[in-house]
Amino acid sequence: MRSRPDILVLGAGGALGEAWMTGVLAGIEDATGFDLRRCEYFVGTSAGAIIAARLAAGLSPQRPPATGTAIAPPAPSAGEADGLTSTAIHAARYAGELALLASAPFAAAALDVAARGGALARAAVLRSLPRPARTLDSLRREVERTGARFDGRLRVVTVERRSGRRAVFGSPHGPKASVGLAVEASCAVPWLFAPVTIDGHEYVDGGVWSPTNLDAAPAGRDTHVLCLTPTAGVTGSTALIELVRNVGRSALTLETLALRRRGAAVQTVAPDHDAAAAIGAHLMDHRRREQVLAAGYRQGLMLGVAR
Repeated sequence: MRSRPDILVLGAGGALGEAWMTGVLAGIEDATGFDLRRCEYFVGTSAGAIIAARLAAGLSPQRPPATGTAIAPPAPSAGEADGLTSTAIHAARYAGELALLASAPFAAAALDVAARGGALARAAVLRSLPRPARTLDSLRREVERTGARFDGRLRVVTVERRSGRRAVFGSPHGPKASVGLAVEASCAVPWLFAPVTIDGHEYVDGGVWSPTNLDAAPAGRDTHVLCLTPTAGVTGSTALIELVRNVGRSALTLETLALRRRGAAVQTVAPDHDAAAAIGAHLMDHRRREQVLAAGYRQGLMLGVAR
């Protein structure tokens, strides 16, 4: 990697997607000497929103324990449930699954993100789902404790439940909220967690719109955008997984083209063979987190030395 990205786009991906993205970013930093906290913009969806908030708050990406690098926040041990990382994993364990479970019913809308009909169809599906009672209040509180603020660099992607339209907190014309509330909304899988009410509107997981929302990046001519897309590495041969992979690829292709038309240089990264094998078919299997973190770190090191 010849230069530090101007913009990081971090997609949905559950507990293991969160671990993989964290590892990749740490590996890139250690291979290049870049400080990715200094990127101009961070765009996060669901699990990616958690990582984006950490970076915006000045927290370095976690390294695998074998590197001997002290980082914050630490990875939780078995039975441990404290700090942002453990809360994030608990949330991402469910939130990132949206890319696998929701992409099928929302596929048509995801491939035509500007279409009014797509937003209406998405809104109709969202209204038809039962309203869960469970919330992500603990995630919101932990994000708030990091001190993350919308300082112009951070974008957190959600979907407004009633309209079915994408809402990007932190963008110049986006809705206003604390980072903690926005991240909670971005992780609020519609059938698992209650919508998050902000200024009279209900918001849900940004993965309902797109697994990456790459086209939400404020990219212009000569901008270097690095997009991490964890769900592209989910393995398995079921019809649903195949559909999700195909929809994800198609959406990512369209979003990449949109940015390239603006003159941006876009690099998209999916889990490599080893990372995909570590992730497997179940993004919620948090028991594999350390293995996936290490695989992501190795991939990040390779990306960092590539020219």
